[in-house]
Amino acid sequence: MTETLRPKVLVIGGGPGGYVAAIRAGQLGLDTVLVESGRLGGTCLTRGCIPSKALIHAAGLYEEAVMASAEMGRFGIHLNQAPTLRFEETVGWKDAIVDRLSGGVAGLLRKAKVKSVVGWASFSDAKTCTVETPEGPVTIRPEHVILATGATAVELPFLPFGGRVISSTEALSLPEVPATLAVVGGGYIGLELGIAFAKLGSKVTIIEAMDRLLPLYDAQLTAPVARWLEKHGVTVYLGAKALGQDQEGLLIQTAGGERQLVVPAERILVTVGRKPQTEGWGLDQMALAMDGPFVRVDERCATSTTNVWAIGDLVGEPMLAHKASAQGEMVAEIIAGRRRRFEPVAIAAVCFTEPEIVSVGLTPDQAPEGVETVVGQFPFQANGRALSMQAGDDGGFVRILARKSDHRILGIQAVGRHCSELAGEFATLMEVGGVLEDVAGVIHVHPTLGEAIHESALKALGHAIHI
Repeated sequence: MTETLRPKVLVIGGGPGGYVAAIRAGQLGLDTVLVESGRLGGTCLTRGCIPSKALIHAAGLYEEAVMASAEMGRFGIHLNQAPTLRFEETVGWKDAIVDRLSGGVAGLLRKAKVKSVVGWASFSDAKTCTVETPEGPVTIRPEHVILATGATAVELPFLPFGGRVISSTEALSLPEVPATLAVVGGGYIGLELGIAFAKLGSKVTIIEAMDRLLPLYDAQLTAPVARWLEKHGVTVYLGAKALGQDQEGLLIQTAGGERQLVVPAERILVTVGRKPQTEGWGLDQMALAMDGPFVRVDERCATSTTNVWAIGDLVGEPMLAHKASAQGEMVAEIIAGRRRRFEPVAIAAVCFTEPEIVSVGLTPDQAPEGVETVVGQFPFQANGRALSMQAGDDGGFVRILARKSDHRILGIQAVGRHCSELAGEFATLMEVGGVLEDVAGVIHVHPTLGEAIHESALKALGHAIHI
């Protein structure tokens, strides 16, 4: 017999958008059901952001140990022999973190009195959903629907996933470190994982179709990353195209079509982008207006169908977990009767490469035509905290862009080891409409990387202290 549920709110997808929406709805006293076919936490928690950062951290520790075992040692630390990597234990540690966090999400949902249904949701119309669960089918007829189905990796037709061709999901659960790894795509996912595996001992080759890596960031920000790759023996082909695979590895065409060659590759990691998950759950039955591949929404994340909402990767760029969470919280509050709209000044983005990159707002080359600007840039090599943890000699810096007329901050960027932790202050300064004098007037703790934000503002004002 089919069970029927009639909640106030139905959330489809248990990722950082969906589970936050469900928890907030539950907190507000709304009868809420969350449907998730996989593990709670979605892509970000179970097979993306969190496990990749765990692997990156472990890779960094392993690299430090390898350097300490070399003849010159590291910071006066000398190991008598090279470290041994038991990668299956690394993966197990990473999985334990995922288990802990996914279990934590389940606990938070229970605390908010949200009912979780495990299974694949399929809509027959905008307000009727059937979920095939291990215990049998469940029909759900909610008053409101929040779609948070996320995104999936883009597959290349000539390099379909399977065998040695993998997406980031499989890369995070490999049984061993590949001796050779070809990465197709020089965006943030490909570089984050490529750098991690290079630290773990893989011979990594990166193939990027455009003429530079990380094309969403300006050349000044990406230059320290390019230098790291060159210094650590990572081969990079820019303006190149992947053509397919053969027995030896990946067949590519170099820039300008000059020649074809085979890149040795035990594994081929394809990271050419992600697309919204719009298939398999009945989107075509819901009469939703589309905006290209994305579901069209207004400033409240309302779709073209009454009381159907969509958030996160499903509704467009930027495809970031923290954007999805903010939208999910907002939609729950709107359903509860509050007046809200999604109108952030800017959303910070972080690339966890070596070194890391943070960007929020405009870069200098994106300044509006006719608007005079000032730029303040401060190098981490003049920051005591950076030098004390070997984070000052990779060319990193903090850069701030402001309008010349009133010193209103238009954008802030940084590149350097550990600089991702500055993203919160960057976003806050943008959101509150900060000016250079605001930053200059805040006493930043010494010794911290945050002092570089203060100094960059002083530099823009014409009186930096430490350079």
